[in-house]
Amino acid sequence: MERILLTGFEPFHNSSLNPSQEIIKRISHRSLVAKEVLPVTFGEASLKLISLIDQHKPTVVIALGQAEGRKEITPERIAINLDDARIPDNAGNSPKESKTVAGGPDAYFTTLPIKNLVEKLNENRIPASISLSAGTFVCNHIFYAMQHHCLDKSIKSGFIHLPLMNEQAIEFPELPTMQIEEMIRGIELVLDLIS
Repeated sequence: MERILLTGFEPFHNSSLNPSQEIIKRISHRSLVAKEVLPVTFGEASLKLISLIDQHKPTVVIALGQAEGRKEITPERIAINLDDARIPDNAGNSPKESKTVAGGPDAYFTTLPIKNLVEKLNENRIPASISLSAGTFVCNHIFYAMQHHCLDKSIKSGFIHLPLMNEQAIEFPELPTMQIEEMIRGIELVLDLIS
């Protein structure tokens, strides 16, 4: 059985909640060796994730994050070597046109079976689709740093974006939301398929 490290993020940009943090709080699965919430801070988040990988020695790493405006669970295909913040992170950093890893390649592909994951979710009536880009904020930052770190290791890794949860509708009016219980069920199905 696979040994899976699952991470989420703390709330950011004046929001009081983050669905990825709520999943980390509530989920349990036989394959999990660790689950952690990362700070929404360039540099600090990737260092913490790499430390968790080295500490727990998982065979799979799945990082979760929030994507306002999406209405589906979206596994990401490509991590790009670019930090370019449209808003400050939780420490006030706003990198512009910076490399995530100096000297690293322009991009890495996920090593998770994202087509199979999306099919499994859709078969279980959970809205899901593949996304090409995780953006250029802290989600992409840790996705790229993780892929770079895992490159020479036998570790499958990737990033999955989540919609806003229903409880965030007041803070994000007119944007789509999903019940947190449905997202938890979706991530449990992901873990079932991978483990």
